[in-house]
Amino acid sequence: MKLLVLGIFLCAIFIGIALYASSNAPKQTVIILLGPPGSGKGTQAVKLSQELNIPHISTGDLFRENLSKNTELGKKAKSYMESGKLVPDEIVLEMLFDRVSRPDCVRGYLLDGFPRTIPQAESLEKHLKDKANVIALNLQVRDEVIVKRAEGRLTCKQCGQMYNKNFAPPTQEGKCDKCGGELYQRADDAPAVVQERLRVYHEQTEPLIAFYEKRDILTSVDGEKPPEAVFAELVEAIKRHS
Repeated sequence: MKLLVLGIFLCAIFIGIALYASSNAPKQTVIILLGPPGSGKGTQAVKLSQELNIPHISTGDLFRENLSKNTELGKKAKSYMESGKLVPDEIVLEMLFDRVSRPDCVRGYLLDGFPRTIPQAESLEKHLKDKANVIALNLQVRDEVIVKRAEGRLTCKQCGQMYNKNFAPPTQEGKCDKCGGELYQRADDAPAVVQERLRVYHEQTEPLIAFYEKRDILTSVDGEKPPEAVFAELVEAIKRHS
C-alpha cells in the first residue's frame, strides 16, 4: 500500500514538473508577412529568415514540394489544379501544418503568402492557440508603384536572379550580372495581370490588416523606401513585439 501511495505521489510530482516546464517553455515566434503582390515580401522574407535563423515558408514552395514529391497532399492539390479549380483551404492548411510540425520550426518560422484570407487566418489562429508569439508585418506600397515595379521587372532565364530596369538595372542591358544569362519579363508582370492580382489582393487579403490590428500584433512599414531601410524597420518591429 505504501509503495502504491509513493508511486502516485512521484507520478504527481513528475506531471507537475512537466506541466510547469511546458508552461514556461519559450513560445515559438511566428511572423506573418503581409503586403500586395510586388511589394517586396519575398526579398524581405529571405533576409529576415537569415537574420532570425528561422525557416521561410511560402505557400508556393509548399505546393512545389508536394507536387514534385508526389505526396498524397500533392496528388489532391494536382487534381484541383488540373481541372482549373482553386485548391481548397483544407488542403493548403494541411500542407502548412505538416511543414511547421518539422524540427526546424521548433523556435518559429516566417510565413510568406499565407494567410491570404480571413478564414485562413482564423484557422491558423485556432491551430496556434496561445502556443506562439505571432507578429504581423505589413508592407505598404501604392498600386501605381506596384504597377511601375512590375513593368520594369526582369528575371534571368538561367539562374532566376531578378532586376528592375527602373530601380535596379543590370550592368549590361539584357544580361544577368550573376551568370550572364538572358533576362526576360514574365507574363504575370504584364500591366493587366498585375491589376487583376491587385484587385484580388484588395478584395481578399487586405482585410487581414484590420484583422491583425484588432489583435494589436501588426506593424505597418513603408515598403516604398529602399530595401535596406525597409529591412531595418521590420527587424526593429520584430524586436518590439518579441
